[in-house]
Amino acid sequence: MPLNLAALPLEPHPTSVHHARTWVRDVLTRLDRKDIVESAELGVSELVTNAILHGGPPISVRMRGTRRHPRVEVRDGSSRPPKVNMSMADEDQLLNTIGRGLGLVALNSSAWGADLTSEGKLVWFEPSDEPRLDEDLSGDVFDLDQTVQERLDNVELTGSPVRVRILDLPLALYTRFRQRFFELGRELRLLSLAHGQDYPVARELTEVFLQTEQERRLIKGRENLEEALTECRERVDLEMLVPPTMPDTMRRLLTTLERADEFCRDQRLLVLAASPQQQAFQRWYLTEFVRQADGAEPRPWTGSFEVEDEPGGG
Repeated sequence: MPLNLAALPLEPHPTSVHHARTWVRDVLTRLDRKDIVESAELGVSELVTNAILHGGPPISVRMRGTRRHPRVEVRDGSSRPPKVNMSMADEDQLLNTIGRGLGLVALNSSAWGADLTSEGKLVWFEPSDEPRLDEDLSGDVFDLDQTVQERLDNVELTGSPVRVRILDLPLALYTRFRQRFFELGRELRLLSLAHGQDYPVARELTEVFLQTEQERRLIKGRENLEEALTECRERVDLEMLVPPTMPDTMRRLLTTLERADEFCRDQRLLVLAASPQQQAFQRWYLTEFVRQADGAEPRPWTGSFEVEDEPGGG
């Protein structure tokens, strides 16, 4: 069983509901989790139907989480938050078929929620082997931009910013690094949310990811990076003023990423560990903040500027 499962793209057509059900059933069978197949099929049917009717393309379904706690995710192009009928668990509401789609997902899951982004939303649930009729059906709706902004509103900046120069930054590798940063951050946050007792380290690592994103938005000079990405350049030199706490945060982040890779290698996360090239890049990039804060001269990237060993999904 591979660590990573590539997303299944879906057309905005009713036949996609059947495709999603079949895909989820096959994945759970490979995970030896036939006990939750029925609730998973029910839940993914409702989410894909909602995505087709109320969301919009691009639509996809994916399996994430861990072998012990697999999680079904459906992504669509709408950023409108999902809503659940909170009275679904009431006996007199169980036969009500009006507006109960997400309620059925909540009833047949141990946890559910949604992540909102500017590109759309991702609704997820962890299938359970029996309905939770006597529990709170509310889910966790998370907006990263809102969360980080709330943290920024309460932060008090002290000390002088640190000047950091990043030379020959390979933009293809940086883009992949950022993608994986968000993927891992999200995985750890959900593990902490739904299974904090089983994965106590996840809460600690989640805080490091949020702190990193908070400080990144305080950098002066990062507009040059955004411009280079927009222009699809191969490389860029950056000169930035970063918060005085950021070098230490980058040191912690490097340790965090290495610990997260241990989760992946032990097959506790259904995502891939960083490739050798990705490991080399993140060590160089994050260490530059630490070195230069200690007074060292910047060192340019000396590796390839193309993604050489991008792992494939299973």
